[in-house]
Amino acid sequence: MHLTRIRTSPRESGRDLTPLFAGAATATGGLGALLALTGSDSPLRAPLVLFFLLAAPAAGIAAVLRGLDPFARALTALAGSVVLNMLVAQGMLATHRWSARGGVVAMAVISSLILLLVLVPRRRTAKGRDD
Repeated sequence: MHLTRIRTSPRESGRDLTPLFAGAATATGGLGALLALTGSDSPLRAPLVLFFLLAAPAAGIAAVLRGLDPFARALTALAGSVVLNMLVAQGMLATHRWSARGGVVAMAVISSLILLLVLVPRRRTAKGRDD
């Protein structure tokens, strides 16, 4: 008996792993935020919080940049995430309100606002149009 295997890519076989990776990233970021907000002494706290601080705003920015190709969108979203984190850190240091919990909360709020703005439908006015 001879078995023949045909190799197919995951997209060709109908198994797209993107939702699985998105769910894993969301769970990882959520766990990092939870560890930071509860003040846990876990050794996983630092890497998971760092992942949350980079991934949460990057997800919001990537949702805004739907028109770019995937590599450019990922690179731009990551750069924008770093910029937002630095702006929040500078603002907190300038006002003498620095705290890790405050930074996590601020980035969660900013990321949520960016994602909500993407979900709000844009109203197009027909003023001045000659159709």
